[in-house]
Amino acid sequence: MNAVEIEEAVSLLAAAEFDAAEFPYAFLAAFGNKDTTLKRLRSGSNNNSDIPGAVLQRGNIHLAVCAPGAMTTTLDALRTSPKTAALKAKFILATDGQLLEAEDLTSGEPLACELSALGDHFGFFLPLAGISTVKQIKNNPIDIRATSKLNKLYIELLKDNPDWGTPVRRHDMNHFMARLIFCFFAEDTGIFPSRLFTTTIEQMADSQSNNTHEVLAELFRAMDIKFDARAAAGVRSWADKFPYVNGALFAGATDCPRFSRIARSYLLAAARLNWQQINPDIFGSMIQAVAEDEERGALGMHYTSVPNILKVLNPLFLDDLRAQLEAAGDNARMLLNLRKRMAKIRVFDPACGSGNFLVIAYKQMREIEAEINRRRGEQHIRTECPSGNSASHLNRL
Repeated sequence: MNAVEIEEAVSLLAAAEFDAAEFPYAFLAAFGNKDTTLKRLRSGSNNNSDIPGAVLQRGNIHLAVCAPGAMTTTLDALRTSPKTAALKAKFILATDGQLLEAEDLTSGEPLACELSALGDHFGFFLPLAGISTVKQIKNNPIDIRATSKLNKLYIELLKDNPDWGTPVRRHDMNHFMARLIFCFFAEDTGIFPSRLFTTTIEQMADSQSNNTHEVLAELFRAMDIKFDARAAAGVRSWADKFPYVNGALFAGATDCPRFSRIARSYLLAAARLNWQQINPDIFGSMIQAVAEDEERGALGMHYTSVPNILKVLNPLFLDDLRAQLEAAGDNARMLLNLRKRMAKIRVFDPACGSGNFLVIAYKQMREIEAEINRRRGEQHIRTECPSGNSASHLNRL
């Protein structure tokens, strides 16, 4: 199971009616344990716990359901159990059906939450599925939820538009998804009026989804036409509310794949997320979480982690900028000169995929610029760091 599938399974478990006897096995199933493994645990042949009613899976987790108010003492018993250490459990977990407490025994990190909110903390337990936890995913599960909905939309669209999944049209499909993602971010970060994109789809794309592709095509067309040219181009009044977007994201063909009713529902589910809470630089990590290495290679998707990106960007120019910032101290003129220099820097990524090189470069430069403005007492000034045509939405980060 990948992180998206685990998030879905854990969220379903958290929303289901609590079954004390079944919970330990349902929890382990949510993290990819097979029926044969669970059967052995139920029978006791593979359950190594020395605590009555608890379940201990060797090398993974020691968990127990307890009476209300007994979680702390139960967690202590799990922690001090000789079997927990001897069988190298990575986690301990106790729940009374309302609340849940757990601990990562490797790092000592604790977790306490309502059981109903377990889906928000699924990343805490990802090592149970053999997934090395990506910090951004662990701390911001809405990123995975966004990925889950986009992934479902992508798969559903390909069911009804198989030609869009062929090598000939794969670029068109990726371009289409990039346009959608821009719109999701734009309406939640102030580029569009609030909820404009979602509301327009809800109102103009009929519930049978016969015309969803036509509505999207008109919106994409409008956003590539400047306002003074829209009347002559015959832009529909409901599409004329959208701003002109430079950077060529909406240039070229505007045809869109046809939507089924299910695809329309996935589109709206993704749009209703709060994209202001989603990290623009998480998309590479989400690709890593969703696709296996072989699959990414076959699709030409080569993910570079943020630490590795910084290994390139720091010696290239960021270390030099930080050194100049330190040398400037509080000297207003030196700080101003550094800010002017930064305004002229251009970063080019000829193999831009998820855009992480550009996003990380921009965010790091903005951090330096923000410190310059703080020292000069000019926090109100708009950024002078160029966002570039390849990712025109970055000027709103």
